[in-house]
Amino acid sequence: MKPIIQARALIKRYGTFVAVAGVDFEVAPGECFGLLGPNGAGKTTTVHMVSCVLPITDGDIQIAGLSARNEPRRIKAMMGVCPQESNLDTDFSVLHNLVAYARYFDIPTPEAKRRAEALVDRFRLRDKAAQCVDDLSGGLRKRLLVARAMVNNPAIIMLDEPTTGLDPQSKHQIWDEVRAMKQAGTTVILTTHYMEEASLLCDRLIIMDQGRIIESGTPRGLIEKHAAGEGTLEDVFLKLTGKELRE
Repeated sequence: MKPIIQARALIKRYGTFVAVAGVDFEVAPGECFGLLGPNGAGKTTTVHMVSCVLPITDGDIQIAGLSARNEPRRIKAMMGVCPQESNLDTDFSVLHNLVAYARYFDIPTPEAKRRAEALVDRFRLRDKAAQCVDDLSGGLRKRLLVARAMVNNPAIIMLDEPTTGLDPQSKHQIWDEVRAMKQAGTTVILTTHYMEEASLLCDRLIIMDQGRIIESGTPRGLIEKHAAGEGTLEDVFLKLTGKELRE
């Protein structure tokens, strides 16, 4: 199957600082692909280049046959993005946030409202639909962020540390949604600091450190290779990087 995402010799520099130092990877349609690494490893910078938020310094990314250098608008139209930090409009209600966001994709208002109503139900936000974002808990805001990322029915969804700081119940609700996305054929790009999350959700993953990919494979395959089939993905991570996940 032809990859939906192909990164080749991808580099991002800020002056003399190299944040991403020539990475190569491919993502298959419909899989959950994880990026792991300690703080400052280059994960979020890589995701921002894939989602055409940051310009590429060198190399290229092909997404569904389109170059991120040349056709960022077309690529953004097929993507949904859930950022680390909330950028919801706090002056709007839950439902209005979804309808307003749909305008960025030129979705007609009647269709935007239909999708917003469906997403409010899917993400169990119906009893909060008329409330302002400021009145929501952290877990509810994160659910709304993931729902918003799906308003354009994306082929690819980027989840940048979607469960950081959430309580166990909210975390498991996000996991259930990721599984549902995969079942529907949506490609999921996941950055996370939680090894359990990566083990449960990712079909394949890369481990990054200092802007480079130091290992890649399936969670089970990496444990077999680096921990003789015993231990956990966290054991593998510590062995390869010598670092705690959060320093």
